[in-house]
Amino acid sequence: MNILQFNERYPDEASCIHYLKEQREREGVICKNCNSKDHYWLNSLNMFQCKHCKFRTGLKNGTIMENSKLPLRTWLLAMTLVSATKKGFSCLELQRQMGHSRYETVFRLYHKLREAMGKRDNQYKLEDMVEYDEAFVSKATKSSEKTKLKKGRGSQKQATVAVMAESSILEDLITGEKDKSCRYFKMVKIDNLKAKTAEKLIKGLIDKKAVLQTDESTTYANLEDCIDVHVSELSSTKEGKFNLKWAHIAISNLKRDLQKYHMVSEKMLQNYLNEFCYKLNRRYFGKKLFDRLVIASICPYLYTSG
Repeated sequence: MNILQFNERYPDEASCIHYLKEQREREGVICKNCNSKDHYWLNSLNMFQCKHCKFRTGLKNGTIMENSKLPLRTWLLAMTLVSATKKGFSCLELQRQMGHSRYETVFRLYHKLREAMGKRDNQYKLEDMVEYDEAFVSKATKSSEKTKLKKGRGSQKQATVAVMAESSILEDLITGEKDKSCRYFKMVKIDNLKAKTAEKLIKGLIDKKAVLQTDESTTYANLEDCIDVHVSELSSTKEGKFNLKWAHIAISNLKRDLQKYHMVSEKMLQNYLNEFCYKLNRRYFGKKLFDRLVIASICPYLYTSG
């Protein structure tokens, strides 16, 4: 959805309230007091009221917008701009596009959206055939510290990211040539390259029945308890490059995407990874991406604690 369509669809706050009410009713409202899902709408107060205990829930309660004083139209405008392009915005550019006076407010809003993207993608595990590799991306480092830090693999100037790609092999029936197609990706910032770190990620994010493809690093030497089938090849060989094709493509695209932010702090890096993967996993959604982002922002099973 572009900005012209947004203005036609949501000309005022009332239209935004009506839209969000419909979305929340479709996804389900959970009562904080008794966990009931049966509610009716109080039109005069713009709130839901539990049919069992009469506890009232505001439109923003139980969503990423809870405790925010920003109008709903501001939130929906931000979601429109963020979902309108395959590439991310810098917070400063989003502030300019929204015409908002305070950078800090837009910064918090954008990162809440990124957190919502990550929580949504965390509901799914990768299946079938999964490529796994690590990437080293530059992170914000103080100028006074740069000269004291080492270079190359393991440099403190870089953050380590685990990259997973769910792929499948395609074979041309005429020529017999093989290629790979890819569906979904996951990226997680990790603190180290230890085997225990990889094992924890594989257990949590990849289906045990999947076929895991990695390079021959000692990190992946003993994965019998994590995955049923593990295939490893030297990444420098033709077979190794084929096995990790989409993981390497994703790493290359990630590094190029992060360049527009100039420098990303290690503390916030996971949020940027969330947005990159969320959009990449929904690269064919087109105009539907806005509505999917709204759903990710209000899902009751993601925000019942808040």
